[in-house]
Amino acid sequence: MTAQFHHVPVLAEPTIAGLEIISDGIYLDCTVGGGGHSALILQAAENVSLVGIDRDEMAIAAASENLKDYANQVTFWRGNFCEYKPSTDLLFDGILADLGVSSTQFDVAERGFSFRESGDLDMRMDNRQTLTAAEIVNHYKEVELANIIFKFGEERLSRRIASQIVEKRPFKTTLELANAIAACVPSSYRHGRIHPATRTFQALRIVVNRELESLEKWLAVAPNWLKTGGKIAVITFHSLEDRIVKHTFREDERLQVLTKKVIIATDAENKANPRARSAKLRIAQRIA
Repeated sequence: MTAQFHHVPVLAEPTIAGLEIISDGIYLDCTVGGGGHSALILQAAENVSLVGIDRDEMAIAAASENLKDYANQVTFWRGNFCEYKPSTDLLFDGILADLGVSSTQFDVAERGFSFRESGDLDMRMDNRQTLTAAEIVNHYKEVELANIIFKFGEERLSRRIASQIVEKRPFKTTLELANAIAACVPSSYRHGRIHPATRTFQALRIVVNRELESLEKWLAVAPNWLKTGGKIAVITFHSLEDRIVKHTFREDERLQVLTKKVIIATDAENKANPRARSAKLRIAQRIA
């Protein structure tokens, strides 16, 4: 699994430039993944040290391998970034969170994140937790499913999809669920720009991993981990996340927003890495 874990860092150039990496600086990568952004941070200046966080044990193992040349400069912590507690005397020069699901998490079918191949209805980023997508899909009431799909997937056909799920369950695999969703939507929707199961799978993943709740908790405490003048950069991949980051940065008296306009990928990056198309970067600086 470690060998399969790869991470092409999105918005790499503006992220590293925005963090303004300094020699002897201390940085926190709250979603280390395969270590793509972390490697760039470590390369950007001399004697940089870094703490890498991830709740996925496969990611931690891969990052450890990919960053082995910096072993003396890197430490890892496995868990949800909102539960991380740095030692009282540790403050960071910069903090980064890339909130996207990694390519490997999508590509390894048994993780259950993708609807394009058959895998277990899992979707857990941390396999130590008990709640899975299968539990939600096969046991939640229809109204609960509809609300989840509408709120966290922004899916306008949420009631229709929830009804179909309840009628056809139990589901064992991602492909079974995706096919059931595709079968219940209008033809025009089925052949639209994105797969008709995309928003439902997003909603399930968000709920399984408590993603928005964790993001809100993390944004409340992360500025306290920064030195005065330190910067915090967040890369989001859908409007629910971006809205939370945008408003929290604006309303937090400890922070000054540095990205007056959200940063998105260039045409060249989008062509080279289609995953970057939905990425948005916002950066703020601690002032108090």
